[in-house]
Amino acid sequence: MMKTIKRYLNRYDVILILVIVLVAGGIFAGTVFAAKAGGQVRIQVEGKETGTYSLKTDQEVQILGGKNTLRIKDGQAKMITATCPDHLCVNHKPISKNGESIICLPHKVVVTVESDQLSELDSTTN
Repeated sequence: MMKTIKRYLNRYDVILILVIVLVAGGIFAGTVFAAKAGGQVRIQVEGKETGTYSLKTDQEVQILGGKNTLRIKDGQAKMITATCPDHLCVNHKPISKNGESIICLPHKVVVTVESDQLSELDSTTN
């Protein structure tokens, strides 16, 4: 069997196969590292930007003097505390992909992700 394969492949075929495998591996590694690279969250209060924080760094951010607390951990952002009456922002799932946001209407806080990682949602309909 090996003699049959050897008869049909020459040195240039082997080089071509190796180049294709290396390029494919490089593309795969690039997408994996880009996905892990994360992005940043932008916090706005009453329409004014109050801060931008990296999703790479685990931290807790106090917003409005502690009225809201945003936890950034493992490349995701989640509102963990809020003094608002409805707590919709606290019950929101963690965000990590471009364009995702958490909004606290009573405190007029908007947390938005800016990242190369695209959201799974392509579009919405009415």
